Amino acid sequence: MHEMSVALAVIDQVETAAAQTSDVTSVRSVRLLVGELAGVVPDSLAFCFELACAGTLLEGAELVTEPVPGRARCTPCAHEWAAGMPPRLSCPECGGAEVELVSGRELQIAEVRWGDGDPPHAATHEPTLEEC
Repeated sequence: MHEMSVALAVIDQVETAAAQTSDVTSVRSVRLLVGELAGVVPDSLAFCFELACAGTLLEGAELVTEPVPGRARCTPCAHEWAAGMPPRLSCPECGGAEVELVSGRELQIAEVRWGDGDPPHAATHEPTLEEC
């Protein structure tokens, strides 16, 4: 299941960040940007995340997924539109096929909130998850 490998990658990145901060004892929540075109089902990801967190620093943490709509831009005429799903990859304005996806493929940790008493930590370098 693709979502399980994504959940494990998120947990690994959060645990790595926590190891760099000596006073972190738990994680309250992780906010993840999930692009419409990323090929990830948020409900399946949430289920896998809960299972994968068992016995880790993230056990009991909430996964908050924030959808990012897919958007495309025509290179010749610069028209931008909602790509949709399945994505429309020809320009509705000029019919051109030279298209750039400008958003919707994100799979990115946006914020981690550490356990009680710890200040929230917003990802400063906005790590992205490698394709799993």
